[in-house]
Amino acid sequence: MTATGKLTLTAFLTLDGVMQAPGGPTEDSAGKTYDIFAAHWPRITDPADLVAAALNRQPKYVASRTLEKAAWQGTTVLRGDVVQQVAELKRGYRREIQVHGSSDLAQTLLAHDLVDEYHLWHYPVVLGRGKRLFGPGTVPTALTLVGTRATSTGVVVNTYRRSGKPTYGSFGLDQ
Repeated sequence: MTATGKLTLTAFLTLDGVMQAPGGPTEDSAGKTYDIFAAHWPRITDPADLVAAALNRQPKYVASRTLEKAAWQGTTVLRGDVVQQVAELKRGYRREIQVHGSSDLAQTLLAHDLVDEYHLWHYPVVLGRGKRLFGPGTVPTALTLVGTRATSTGVVVNTYRRSGKPTYGSFGLDQ
């Protein structure tokens, strides 16, 4: 059997399921996750900053309907059939492939069963409205909790792995 890359999805969520970046109510409200990352991380050049060093060193892929060329070093723009391209990327890449935020892309990947693991950061706030990670049309999927931690500010980070199709119980009485 050929090994494939594992696609992980990291999302910041409110307790009521709204998918929102933690910087503010207008941050990332229009599907511009790449723009936010590309405007910040290349400017962090301290090799001791492990996050910046990894993000700036690793290959990056951005799925876009509008971006023609990416200025951030090591970035490839995926255009056209993103489902096919991500599936090919998973088959050809043997390590973890990370998706951060990107609610529209996340919906597409979920609909085509391409997400292997979820890193869900639940913030202790309720917004009531906004984009949802698991919105209408989400494919039913069983998940297994493989890790959890809480920060000092009350953010709970849960890691789930896809574990097949969901099983359903019943409240009916056995006869």
